[in-house]
Amino acid sequence: MSRTVVHLLRHGEVHNPTGILYGRLPGFKLSERGQKQALVVAEHLADHDIAHVVASPLDRAQQTASPIADSHRLELDTDERLIEADNKFEGLKVAVGDGALRSPRHWPKLVNPLRPSWGEPYLAIAHRMLGAVQRARSAAEGHEAVCVSHQLPIWTLRRFLEGKRMWHDPRRRECSLASLTSLVFEGEQLVRVVYTEPAGATNPRVTGA
Repeated sequence: MSRTVVHLLRHGEVHNPTGILYGRLPGFKLSERGQKQALVVAEHLADHDIAHVVASPLDRAQQTASPIADSHRLELDTDERLIEADNKFEGLKVAVGDGALRSPRHWPKLVNPLRPSWGEPYLAIAHRMLGAVQRARSAAEGHEAVCVSHQLPIWTLRRFLEGKRMWHDPRRRECSLASLTSLVFEGEQLVRVVYTEPAGATNPRVTGA
């Protein structure tokens, strides 16, 4: 059976001076640091057998993917299924003890953290992400693929694949900016998950990072 690796890459740091949860809002691009992180990951993957690069349609994901596609002389593909999770708090500040979470009018959105009630269901996220991964695995069969996505979708898919509950503590996510969650397949079977941080560790609690 052929060995294929699908790297789930979280985008780099975004310019977000007001600290909002920007979600799927347009116009949020990589900061200067985020651009450097993208280059660090591209250099890290330079000697890998990358045969396919695909990204979420959002600017920050496209910008993070471009240096990798360029260094391997590949056309950058886009898959809508890699997009950030839908969220009813989009455009607001949502840090605990700050912003929208202090307002009683927003509390009904928090009634069911298991689903979650404030946005796209975890299971729906996992299923669409798995579809994108399988497409990338097929496109790069016997080689490696890079899928650039976002923190929550990547972490949700990882928990799904590892047989863990979808509900989790966001402060404990192992998914730093510009990190790689690499899925190793033998044929169509997932045999290993490897996590690396080529650009270093970052705080998963930073709003909208």
